[in-house]
Amino acid sequence: MRDRPTHRSSCPMSISLDIFGDRWSLLIVRDLMVRGYRTFSEMENDGDGIATNILAERLRRLETAGILGAEPATDGRSNVYRLTEKGIALAPVMLELLIWAARHEATGAPCELIEQMAQNREWALAEAYRRWKERDVTPLIPPFGPLPERRAKLRTARRRAERPRSAVRGRARRARGFAADRKKGRKP
Repeated sequence: MRDRPTHRSSCPMSISLDIFGDRWSLLIVRDLMVRGYRTFSEMENDGDGIATNILAERLRRLETAGILGAEPATDGRSNVYRLTEKGIALAPVMLELLIWAARHEATGAPCELIEQMAQNREWALAEAYRRWKERDVTPLIPPFGPLPERRAKLRTARRRAERPRSAVRGRARRARGFAADRKKGRKP
């Protein structure tokens, strides 16, 4: 484990925010706790869009804080990450955040699963602890689909990617020609 982090204040909430007060740290804990992710590449490619430099920095920060540990992978070139006892102790907080957001915001979470977890919190927590203890990487919850507005953007991007390249090039050439004509004072 690395040196202990310094904190701005002795207030427990302030210390918690020093550790988790950014966009990515709790998502990394979520990935390790309920999605069964263990490697850098799994977290990088999970669809949340975290940049590699940010992911590496957050993993270091969480390791320094004692939330997770890193072990060499069997290939010897990379690390396998795992929550520590301190990290798995966040399970009740993570469960409540998950339930709160699913109830009050539009999410991609399956409503039935979230409601089942809300009605049986003890089971959900016991299952998270069991999987951690047994090093079971079976996901507790499935990956969530994109939000409705994000789905529309993804469909548009897919359609653009499926267009023949010649159609895209032709449109780009026409646009360049139009701009050149306007510069020279010609009407299109």
